[in-house]
Amino acid sequence: MIDIRAYFDQATNTLTYLVIDRDTSIAVLIDPVMDFDLFSASFSGDTVDGILDEIQKDGLKLEWVLDTHVHADHLSAAEYVRRKTGAKIGIGEHITKVQSHFKPVFNVDDVSADGRVFDVLLKEGDALELGQSAIRVLHTPGHTPACVSYLIDDAIFVGDTLFMPDYGTARADFPGGDAQTLYHSIQKILALPDDTRIFVGHDYLPDGRQEYKWQTSVAEQKAQNIHLQSGEDGFVSMRTARDKTLKVPALLLPSLQVNIRAGALPPAEADGGQYLKLPINRI
Repeated sequence: MIDIRAYFDQATNTLTYLVIDRDTSIAVLIDPVMDFDLFSASFSGDTVDGILDEIQKDGLKLEWVLDTHVHADHLSAAEYVRRKTGAKIGIGEHITKVQSHFKPVFNVDDVSADGRVFDVLLKEGDALELGQSAIRVLHTPGHTPACVSYLIDDAIFVGDTLFMPDYGTARADFPGGDAQTLYHSIQKILALPDDTRIFVGHDYLPDGRQEYKWQTSVAEQKAQNIHLQSGEDGFVSMRTARDKTLKVPALLLPSLQVNIRAGALPPAEADGGQYLKLPINRI
């Protein structure tokens, strides 16, 4: 059996999850967030340090840090956690497609589009040990080509594929994204038993809701998700039209540069400083 702790980052509306195997106290951290202030370009691990302090205090052993995909709206703390704990970083094997696309966009030489900066590239059907439990991998593309979901016992961590039922589903207009592919990935998740707990990667407050939420279920998603009540054709039409109205995420450019490096900043330049790029008219 597992215990799940959720940490909501209000600055990015992002969830970080700590999943603990009760029998062994072995843990995995899913989608950890790095603190980044866009206006001052300041970068710190204050938030994730609080989680790591908790892990140490409770005598847990962190073996894995997993990202569900290359996030475009927050910086991953995966590399920071690996350096501080020795935990291995995992991500979906199609990260190479994302690296291949954005390497020339940012004109960077240090990024190798083979995923080597991650310890493990995961594919559909893979399983990682988590003490007496297992982390099972589902390839759930559509938001991005590299998206995966992690099924642990009766809980699945879906990243941005699904949101809470009253908010809907992920956008599908990023490079390699596709609304029809996203629909089929969602159906794969909804084919799990109705009582499977779903933990989403973000929450935003739709009109009328006062509290942030991040846990739902397969049954609730099937019955209540506002984007999933009109079948495949209706979903694709809605998603495509809606995506055309959405703004670029505020942290898109810094997030992509860091996250294709597994959460690492670009290498230092001749003066010892590290710099993020703004590619003009290339996004």
